[in-house]
Amino acid sequence: MSNGSLYTNIQHNIATVEFYHPSSNAMPSELLLRLAKTFDELSKNNEVYVIIFKSEKDTTFCAGASFDELKAISNLNEGKKFFSGFANVINAMRNCSKLIIGRVQGKAVGGGVGLAATCDYCFATEKASIKLSEFTIGIGPFVIAPVVERKIGVAALSELTLDATHWKTAYWAQQKGLFARVFETIKEMDIEVDDLALKLSRYNPEALTEMKKVLWSNSKNWELLLKERAEISGKLVLSEFTKNALEKFKK
Repeated sequence: MSNGSLYTNIQHNIATVEFYHPSSNAMPSELLLRLAKTFDELSKNNEVYVIIFKSEKDTTFCAGASFDELKAISNLNEGKKFFSGFANVINAMRNCSKLIIGRVQGKAVGGGVGLAATCDYCFATEKASIKLSEFTIGIGPFVIAPVVERKIGVAALSELTLDATHWKTAYWAQQKGLFARVFETIKEMDIEVDDLALKLSRYNPEALTEMKKVLWSNSKNWELLLKERAEISGKLVLSEFTKNALEKFKK
């Protein structure tokens, strides 16, 4: 379980992708690699019309990148490779020919916010607060910034990034456009997630694919952009500031 788990289930033209990691559903590099591969495979699967993306358990949706791996980075190549993990998943999700429904049952931090933002339509519960805390350890949300900005705009991205120690509520995220709908309970949310997925699975799959292209038409340069952003983060994580911050966080 050190690398987490990832399961895909396909029924009635609906694929459900579910991930889990014992550290608050954090994302180690191996899990990110498998996730990107999964979206690439589903994109080519003619039996799949729509995807539901979720994490296990009923608490945290995703705590972001693996903290243990972050601390172990010792050079620029390792840093760039580490931060390219989320870049690869974001690119796989946006390039996926299937529409992706996000199901966010709890808090999302850092890269977890990026995953939610990359979904084409995202449901959440009241407990799905969000935070971009990267500044507190001397780096920034550079890789996920383009996809978060695409969903909530520059002003909200700025507010979320600069106020790095405070959580924003699920209703704040809904008002800004990250979440389409927010529910009191997971049960209520799951009913609506399944209902929308079923409706989409009955539509013309070619129309769904063409709409996906339209939704992401402004992201054609992201393959290069996100790699450049990964290199920025990979450089910053080697700074004395970040090393000291990580050591304090560990203690």
